[in-house]
Amino acid sequence: MGKGFFQVPAAVNEPIKSYAPGTPEREAVLQQYDTYFKGSVDVPMYIGSEEIRSGNTKPMSPPHDHQHVVGHYHTANKAHVSQAISNALEVRTAWAELAWEQRAAIFLKAADLIAGPYRAKINAATMIAQSKTIHQAEIDAACEFIDFLRFNVEFMSQIYEEQPDSAEGIWNRVEYRPLEGFVYAITPFNFTAIAGNLPASAAMMGNVVVWKPSDSQIFSAKVIVDVFKEAGVPDGVINVVYGDPVMITETVLASPDFSGIHFTGSTFVFKELWKQIGNNIHTYKTYPKIVGETGGKDFIVAHPSAKPQQVATAITRGAFEFQGQKCSAASRVYLPESTAEEILTALKADIASFNKPGSPADMSNFITAVIHEGSFDKLAKYIDQAKADSSAEIIAGGNYDKSKGYFIEPTVILTTDPNYTTMETELFGPVVTIYVYKDADWSDTLKMVDNTSEYALTGAVLAKDRYAIEEATKALQNCAGNFYINDKPTGAVVGQQPFGGARASGTNDKAGSAQNLLRWVSPRLIKETFVTPEDYRYPFLG
Repeated sequence: MGKGFFQVPAAVNEPIKSYAPGTPEREAVLQQYDTYFKGSVDVPMYIGSEEIRSGNTKPMSPPHDHQHVVGHYHTANKAHVSQAISNALEVRTAWAELAWEQRAAIFLKAADLIAGPYRAKINAATMIAQSKTIHQAEIDAACEFIDFLRFNVEFMSQIYEEQPDSAEGIWNRVEYRPLEGFVYAITPFNFTAIAGNLPASAAMMGNVVVWKPSDSQIFSAKVIVDVFKEAGVPDGVINVVYGDPVMITETVLASPDFSGIHFTGSTFVFKELWKQIGNNIHTYKTYPKIVGETGGKDFIVAHPSAKPQQVATAITRGAFEFQGQKCSAASRVYLPESTAEEILTALKADIASFNKPGSPADMSNFITAVIHEGSFDKLAKYIDQAKADSSAEIIAGGNYDKSKGYFIEPTVILTTDPNYTTMETELFGPVVTIYVYKDADWSDTLKMVDNTSEYALTGAVLAKDRYAIEEATKALQNCAGNFYINDKPTGAVVGQQPFGGARASGTNDKAGSAQNLLRWVSPRLIKETFVTPEDYRYPFLG
């Protein structure tokens, strides 16, 4: 049988469809949305070759219509989690030994399935489960997920191709083995692409996975599983369980075969996981890889030279797209006194042009619902506090209503205190807080931006003055893993802007790059000597 060094198809970013009125993609996604909304799906767990229905079910409801049920999912007990681990380990050797191009073909097929017959399905499911507008669903569930799959295949081939030099008479080579054990993937509600990529990236490198999606994302996670199955991911490679996160995690982290965690979620939870892994370290057969992307308190800082309308647009898009439920969303803003009034006037005009928050099925809506009642109540509490505090003023929005959906109006808080609570606390919703600084305090304001937050995920500077841009780029180098010049601090594109931050924002392992994939392998150096010495004596012995 012939062999070769295989070149994978060149990865290019998936084009974003417009969904403009009259386009076929608009009609297809609305039809699929209607089908899902009127249906009732029963979502099992996927363990080995079995679809497990425990009978202990929970309902799934759209955040924008929380009394309406679109299906139920089955939750795990401890035995199910142990079964998922066992099934993963049973297939580990066969999957690890499968030729890399066969693994590549599976995930390239998955990308094409999403780009084609599953596009409307995965977008409509994301609109229902996570209350995303069609534009937000398209750039996430379809395009970013496709990009992750295609670019990761290309990155995988580049990793395998990288080999050490060899001296005369020897041949050095490196094989990139999957981890010895299984990987635990914990995924968030807010990005379908992340939910798919965290288990897929580890599996692509030959690992087996136990995957726990967010309870608030299971409806669209089901579509991911359907894609993986049709693409040919073998049974047991990615095992999916739902339910009590504490019980599932304790069971997983107690296994001696636990070899890594791929996590996106809150900073507190990630720190607790790290602590649990440390406490169990003597249990494990290997030191587990710990990869996490966590919270953010992402900033926009505008220089006096910045164009006011550009700043206003960066705030509008950066703070309010997907209701601010992005780790990268702009949530604290620093405006110069000389242009603040003009910027705020333009920002308020943008917000006034929004429809009232509503269903993503109404494609005239820019804003829909926040994910669940817990998020709604937290945001309402901070809004009410701002109304009462003398150092804060709500200059736009400030209303909320959960009678039908978890709707929070896009809200702008103006504060005179640069350390006001909403300048420092991650809210994860459509609330942005603005502080106005004196133009002469530009340099001191940059120090303030750097020191205000424990996080270091994303940030943006807007300016025409190139000296100011350089100063900000240097001053803010440690407080944003993804730094934007004259743009909003959101919208990283796979293959163009590898994503991740440090400090309390995670391990900065850059999803959408080869850096992330390297965490899921354990390299082995092989040195082969062609003519083996037969005399221990070196020349210096005479």
